[in-house]
Amino acid sequence: MLGLARTAARNLTHRWFSTNTSLQAPTVAVVLSGSGVYDGSEVHEASAALVSLTRAGADVVCYAPDAPQMHVIDHSKGAPSENETRNVLAESARISRGNMKPITELTSGVADAVIFPGGFGAAKNLSDFAVKGGDMTVIPEVERVLKDFHGAKKPIGLCCIAPMLAAKVLGGSGVTITLGKSDDGSGKWPYAGSLEAAKGLGANVIEQGVDEVTIDQANQVVTTPAFMYEGKFHEIHDGVAKMVNAVLGLVKS
Repeated sequence: MLGLARTAARNLTHRWFSTNTSLQAPTVAVVLSGSGVYDGSEVHEASAALVSLTRAGADVVCYAPDAPQMHVIDHSKGAPSENETRNVLAESARISRGNMKPITELTSGVADAVIFPGGFGAAKNLSDFAVKGGDMTVIPEVERVLKDFHGAKKPIGLCCIAPMLAAKVLGGSGVTITLGKSDDGSGKWPYAGSLEAAKGLGANVIEQGVDEVTIDQANQVVTTPAFMYEGKFHEIHDGVAKMVNAVLGLVKS
């Protein structure tokens, strides 16, 4: 009887939480940059973000630029595919199961927060960091979205290399981010050079492990290293989940 009572209490608590969460469900925009780590969004980071968002009861809408990718990579060879072009929005729709909108429709008025998964697409299709490094530019629509959410004091989550977008656009605001750790000789942090590039853009850079997040309360920006670290899939998933939960914790009720 005691076991049945406990089960009933748990079920009641679950129903109450689910009902109240749905009444206050935040809408979170996820900005994708294609599909595939070397020329688009890192699929595992994007999936981890989407899973964590819906698990927490958030409504999710995915956005991407309706524009050609910088190039197309044959992921089995790690080399560009000659004479092949793909569209960023069309490729991103592979991840979102077709639920996509052009980034031109994204404003702080339609979402409570915005999240940018990483992958080289953030450095190739949302910006040109992959080519120009510290002299990078961010595409106008992404710059507009970042400034819009920042100005509205709505949370911005970024992981992997995507925090470079915030470094470029919000560096003048003294944004604090993480891009992982400096090279320690282990080979686990192959993109450590990005830390100095972000500092050069005016960002405060905090070194964090794959399972840690940096929360900039003043700027409402949350970041985590994800695949800046050569880790296992579950390690990246867990770190991204922490980032998502921190973003949702900043959303005003």
